[in-house]
Amino acid sequence: MTALSHLHPTQPVEAFDVPMSVAYNWEYDTPRRRLSRLYENAKRDQWNSTERLDWSIDVDPEKGLVPDAGIGIYGTPMWERLDAKQIEHLRKEAITWQLSQFLHGEQGALLATAQIVDAVPWFEGKQYGATQVMDEARHVEVYRRYLLEKLGHEYPVNDQLKALLDQILVDSRWDMKFLGMQIIVEGLALAAFGVIRDTATCPLLRDLTTAVMEDESRHVAFGVLSLREFYEDLNEADRTEREEFVYEACVLMRDRISNREVWEAVGLDPEECIAESDKSELAKSFRYRLFSKIVPNVKSLGLLSEKQRQRFHALDILQYEDGTTSDVDQDIEEERRVRAGEIAAPV
Repeated sequence: MTALSHLHPTQPVEAFDVPMSVAYNWEYDTPRRRLSRLYENAKRDQWNSTERLDWSIDVDPEKGLVPDAGIGIYGTPMWERLDAKQIEHLRKEAITWQLSQFLHGEQGALLATAQIVDAVPWFEGKQYGATQVMDEARHVEVYRRYLLEKLGHEYPVNDQLKALLDQILVDSRWDMKFLGMQIIVEGLALAAFGVIRDTATCPLLRDLTTAVMEDESRHVAFGVLSLREFYEDLNEADRTEREEFVYEACVLMRDRISNREVWEAVGLDPEECIAESDKSELAKSFRYRLFSKIVPNVKSLGLLSEKQRQRFHALDILQYEDGTTSDVDQDIEEERRVRAGEIAAPV
């Protein structure tokens, strides 16, 4: 996978030229009713973070905003050697790093979705994409505010995440932007957000995550609905190219979760920490659960050939292929019912 840069940006503003195709669509009476319904839902469900969230809540990240089990070395001999102060420091840095990557990913989604509005050929796609641009701006807002006001700093964008975002932004093909952002990045984020929503001990972080998830569920649905139709007519060469992209993106995202920057920040040996995390069944279960939203959607798009299945098996994520998240309407309906109080949030 080729990307513009595998290094952290050294300047506050990073600008580069990208090839772009722009598509008008003069056919306003088109039959994509499910995308139109998604657009209606998006208009209905817009929210204002300054009104919905209680920013006056005190946050003490050293006490643990999420369970310690989410930290890669938890339960290992390395963890047992840490004293109370070291654990408090590690808790703060671990959640700060994770939320920082959410922030950077949301900015990447903001840029990519703006490109999608230009490039997608369907009028309904342009309409819905415009609502997602607003969603992503709001997500950047809430993670930026939480990091700066409650945690005090943010980490730079992780190299692997930056490489994938670059790849999505520089590809001129609209479907590759959908595949990279809506299916891979948003799918991974949706699974990670679900863990935080269900386990966060900080009410502000829980409420923030719940609100963001309402939008993210629609974003993944947007990708699946748009790509299903387009991929029905893919030739073998194009299908193979997209399978390669999906596989390499999954490898990048798996490697991103090594948390190297956190181990360095707290003065631990990053190689030893990564090795211990790799041996920890708890850490592996958490890490691979993040792919639970990606694999069934990849399958539903016809990008799970026998070769791809073997590679996903080697990554230990093939177990999710029969998950229900390929039925995007189910996710949308579930989130609606959670918001309405008709059902409890899933555990």
